Amino acid sequence: MDNQDIQSIKQRFKIIGNSRDLNRAIEIAVQVAGTDLTVLINGESGTGKDVIPQIIHQNSSRKHKNYFAINCGAIPEGTIDSELFGHEKGSFTGAIDTRKGYFEVADGGTIFLDEVGELPLATQARLLRVLENGEFIKVGSSKVQKTDVRIVAATNLNIPLAIEKGKFREDLYYRLNTVPIRIPALRERKEDIKLLFRKFAADFAEKYRMPAVQLTPEAVVMMENYRWDGNIRQLKNITEQISIIEEERIITPDILKNYLPNNNVTSLPTLYKGGKDEDPLSERDILYKVLFDMKNDIMELRRTVKELSEQRNSGNIQHLPEPSNITPINATVISPMEEPEDSFVYVQDDDYSKDTDSATSNTTCEPELSAANKYDTPPTLSLEQTEKDFICKALEKHKGKRKDAAKELGISERTLYRKINEYQIKL
Repeated sequence: MDNQDIQSIKQRFKIIGNSRDLNRAIEIAVQVAGTDLTVLINGESGTGKDVIPQIIHQNSSRKHKNYFAINCGAIPEGTIDSELFGHEKGSFTGAIDTRKGYFEVADGGTIFLDEVGELPLATQARLLRVLENGEFIKVGSSKVQKTDVRIVAATNLNIPLAIEKGKFREDLYYRLNTVPIRIPALRERKEDIKLLFRKFAADFAEKYRMPAVQLTPEAVVMMENYRWDGNIRQLKNITEQISIIEEERIITPDILKNYLPNNNVTSLPTLYKGGKDEDPLSERDILYKVLFDMKNDIMELRRTVKELSEQRNSGNIQHLPEPSNITPINATVISPMEEPEDSFVYVQDDDYSKDTDSATSNTTCEPELSAANKYDTPPTLSLEQTEKDFICKALEKHKGKRKDAAKELGISERTLYRKINEYQIKL
């Protein structure tokens, strides 16, 4: 499908925008229109999902038959089965007559099920039978009826998450999702925001018989950087507010910011919830991830210390490695979490960044090793003893200066101070 055909579809269905993702959605809709494949449209609320089913229906062989757009979330749970499949007289209180449902009336046509994720589980089972066999049963009836209906569904929910929570049938999802079409959010179509604003401003100028409002270049940038959680619907509402309320027709950022809720919120990367039912990432989850990463780094550091200890005991090493050979953990203290015990953790702490170079040059470390056995100690399997030996050697090398010793070890002065107290090292 070439660009000219896509532009023709846009003009016919009054679609504004040149986004690549939007063009791709239109292209897929036209390609599947000639088939009877079920289509599932996914996108945030306000992105204009309702236009895709119309494109599919009008470009299909069913275009001369009925087309129904049904908002599943707007129909009460107690009556939705009756609305979709019909009911027999006396089947429930208030059923004073037999009624045909949408699937019976739309035979040969297309049904658009908007917000299909809101369907009750019992209704989902009925819908699955229609998709698999083209059969349905009216409420209060035992007679199986046939229907030939093309189904296009749409939702703004994260359906896989709803399946995990038991709110949506997995088998129905795979039947609906034969051909998926994703409608991009407005913040993903920054190049279209100016075009949409101009179109809405012109429409409202004609409707209210007033000059159209215009954006300054700075205001355009502000619009493009706004997150637009309400997408096109929100942009249209704000354009109408500005058109009616503002006397000034040239809209600057100072004017525009009064109409953007939480205008400090931009389109910078954020954690996408994927639908209103998805649980946001909690502070506890973030802390768990940080601690898990710290644990991996600590285990790696311990293996390095153990290898260095084995090399020293075998006589293959005569001095401490440079700090670049031991990678510290560049982490920040997260209150109220405490620093992990028995591990080297690099923590920047201003309270311990004071210069302690005033220590005397003849400072020693207890217990002191003789020159003969200084690098010829018996092998040990104690990681604590190995760690203590390294601390002693670093303090001796730098004549008791904790700042330089901590730097040599690749840890903070705070950690070094705690280790000195823990191992009762005498300076």
